[in-house]
Amino acid sequence: MGSEVESATFTREQRQKYRAKARACLDVFEQMLATRSFDFDEPMIGMEIELNLVDRDYRPRMDNAEVLSAIADPEYQTELARFNIEFNVAPRRIHDESMVDLEGQLRASLNRAEVHCNGVGSHIVMVGILPTVMPETFDGEWMSENTRYQALNDAFLAARGEDIHLDIVGPSGERLTRFADSLAPESACTSMQLHLQVRPHEFAAYWNAAQVVAGAQLALGANSPYFMGHELWAETRVELFTQAADTRPEELRNQGVRPRVFFGDRWITSIFDLFEENTRYFPALLPELDAEDPQEAFDAGRAPKLAEMRLHNGTIYRWNRPIYDIVEGHPHLRVENRVLPAGPTIIDTLANAAFYFGAVRALVADDRPVWTRMSFATARENFVNGAREGIDATQFWPGRGEIPTSELVLRELLPMAFAGLASWGVEPEAAKRLLGVIEGRCLTGQNGAHWQVATVHAFEQRGLDRAEALRQMTALYAQNMHSNEPVHTWEVPS
Repeated sequence: MGSEVESATFTREQRQKYRAKARACLDVFEQMLATRSFDFDEPMIGMEIELNLVDRDYRPRMDNAEVLSAIADPEYQTELARFNIEFNVAPRRIHDESMVDLEGQLRASLNRAEVHCNGVGSHIVMVGILPTVMPETFDGEWMSENTRYQALNDAFLAARGEDIHLDIVGPSGERLTRFADSLAPESACTSMQLHLQVRPHEFAAYWNAAQVVAGAQLALGANSPYFMGHELWAETRVELFTQAADTRPEELRNQGVRPRVFFGDRWITSIFDLFEENTRYFPALLPELDAEDPQEAFDAGRAPKLAEMRLHNGTIYRWNRPIYDIVEGHPHLRVENRVLPAGPTIIDTLANAAFYFGAVRALVADDRPVWTRMSFATARENFVNGAREGIDATQFWPGRGEIPTSELVLRELLPMAFAGLASWGVEPEAAKRLLGVIEGRCLTGQNGAHWQVATVHAFEQRGLDRAEALRQMTALYAQNMHSNEPVHTWEVPS
């Protein structure tokens, strides 16, 4: 949910000053882009994985402060709800060793964290939405102790002016409708974020490529079919987050006002396009002012923090988000891909990452980029179809028309991903191991969401009610997660 803030309340004067300061930051950012004042040696990648905490019955356990104290590792941090934590993977160069070594490093780190969790009575589950989250989960104190979370919660509700209304209908016909007086439903969404450092002049191409591939990413990686006992979208997390973090009352939606969680509305030509949209269209939620004068810092030869621009950007939830950051005094730019859910296993997680990093590299290298042959509205439709239908979704692709996701991936996107990974310097054997997992999902038709639904149905056919079927499925899911066998090989109980 971003960096910390000091206050949970803000004055009208602060809001006016913040708007002016954010615009000043944008002016300096434009100057930086013109002078190419950005660090870039070799391409760097990063990863964040959000995790769920459960008790011995695989129901949410509200003890992340105790768990983080036990883990005692700065790579693990708090998240919005008390049954969530986040695992931040240190940035690294993308090449053969990084992809091979990363699997062992992630497994070792999560295994250590699990041991410490067990010591305080918790277990870790890596999944898009914890299937055992129910309405009663949010009775009492559910929010982590963090000023930013409380400030965001208050700001969202104040901007909306009324309770949040959830209304989600799944392909099976099941429907969830309920009201919420906080961001609690949004906290159930646990994702994986992939970061890719890029040069300023290449940012637009990489962002457009990430938008193009987002629908296939979701279809392949869907892992969130249940929320509050209802079978909804294959990746319910997308629609849940969209509705739960919507600051617009119905009248503003009817006027076409942009939501704060959105796919976008056009291809871009520069990263500046996105930051300019931020200041032009979105009111500040956390108007906290920084003491630095960005123009003065830039004129003095320092990397300006652009604190207001960055804080504001952190409250606008594009599925592919622009990032301006500073490391050891050097500014750089990243594309943050926020499309994917967490899980099911480390090997699945890295396969999803390899597919993304490889595919976008190949798409950017194409002499005639796909986004010049596809409308933005079509890319958005692919995104929604992937989230709703999962691996059974169809996707539109230039030259092929409407095509099943598995066929599109096998015929078009997997070869691209292999070529892209080779361009990054990943050896064929390493690429084959990871992308072979993606191929396996396409050939079997099974990803995380498919396995969850099939397993719950199997348990219900045995006579279990939905709540107990979900609990037993989650227990089996956790067991399979620790095996690190890719999800397309998991057996469905008979």
